[in-house]
Amino acid sequence: PISGTYRYPAGGPTLAGVLGFLGDHKEIDELYMVLDEELKMMSRICDDGVQVVGPRLKEMAKLAHTEYLIEGRCRHDVREILRETMFAPTVTGSPVENACRVIRRYEPHGRGYYSGVVALVGRDGTGAQEMDSAILIRTAEIDRSGRARIGVGATLVRHSDPDSEVAETRVKVASVLSALQDGPVRWDDHPEVRAALHDRNARLGTFWFGVRADDAERAPALSGLRALVIDAEDTFTAMIAQQLRALGLTVDVRRYSEEHLIDGHDLVVMGPGPGDPGDPALAKIGRLQREIGSLLRQHRPFLAVCLSHQILCDVLGLELVRRERPNQGTRREIDLFGTPEFVGFYNTFAAHSPQDKLEHPEFGLVEISRDVETGEVHATRGDGFASVQFHPESVLTSNGPRILATMIEGVLETKVPQPCRP
Repeated sequence: PISGTYRYPAGGPTLAGVLGFLGDHKEIDELYMVLDEELKMMSRICDDGVQVVGPRLKEMAKLAHTEYLIEGRCRHDVREILRETMFAPTVTGSPVENACRVIRRYEPHGRGYYSGVVALVGRDGTGAQEMDSAILIRTAEIDRSGRARIGVGATLVRHSDPDSEVAETRVKVASVLSALQDGPVRWDDHPEVRAALHDRNARLGTFWFGVRADDAERAPALSGLRALVIDAEDTFTAMIAQQLRALGLTVDVRRYSEEHLIDGHDLVVMGPGPGDPGDPALAKIGRLQREIGSLLRQHRPFLAVCLSHQILCDVLGLELVRRERPNQGTRREIDLFGTPEFVGFYNTFAAHSPQDKLEHPEFGLVEISRDVETGEVHATRGDGFASVQFHPESVLTSNGPRILATMIEGVLETKVPQPCRP
């Protein structure tokens, strides 16, 4: 994933300019969000071993970007990999599936080759498939008459300034046109630049940077259990599945609209997704609401994340409110049932509670982790269930696997059932 843009001044890049760019929270947030989106894709196509490397400074003719690299082990055919990884969230928005619906609604014409792919596909010396591919951005499409068309865009986040984003697109066009000219002075190896890049990873989720060898040892009671993860149109669920597998669980992922059997699973994880959680007239919301209600009444152990957390809160009778400003890749420290945690939020709606406990007439005592000033609910836990508004699987959450393990163990009430076998 590549995002965040430093537009060079007329005199070229300077150390002060590069360091100012690396410390800009708007640019930092922009890269974190696309890192999460690309981790979703990689978690979907890789069985295991997904790992983040970086960040790095990517210097070009007229501007510089920040980037991470994501590595993983995959057994899929290259055609399936291309299908699953198109299109980049930096050129569509996220979640990608919902963003494409918005593009179809508001863009009257196609984008041509912009954001497509060019790939060299073949086989290596052993006969195994290999592929080298690149996204078609900063690319000139030249027709037979010699006319060139350059597609450009800018990533919008909550801190975006419209004039600045438009200026960024002009610089991107200029960088293509001047690609054959002499390049500017490079700063990527300067010690202060390297230090600023290293600081970007402070408090990010270490799991995605390869620190996971002892994850299963942290939750030995979960090893061998079977989990069903419900995808509510956000492939964050693929990242949840990666972390659950690292904790020793066997994981099945099913789309919310697919038929699925809860029997044979020790735990259900109701996943995140877009939509208004308070509108049961929406087919997806109504279905998730019914499923969560059924899990509660049947005393099936489950964990709910983000949208599913909001729907659970609605079922429990808590108020749902549209946030004045959406949490769009927002990282902050919260008190999670007495433990300080740095976590990542992506939500437009939030549940509110005036107190830390709720005595529900049907489902018993519910403990609530909340912002004491605003009343926004961060998490809940009760008899056989727990939920979180934030994303434990996000790279923005420092201790995601540990949080998941702790909440799952709580859901199972420390008396873990015998593992279900397929």
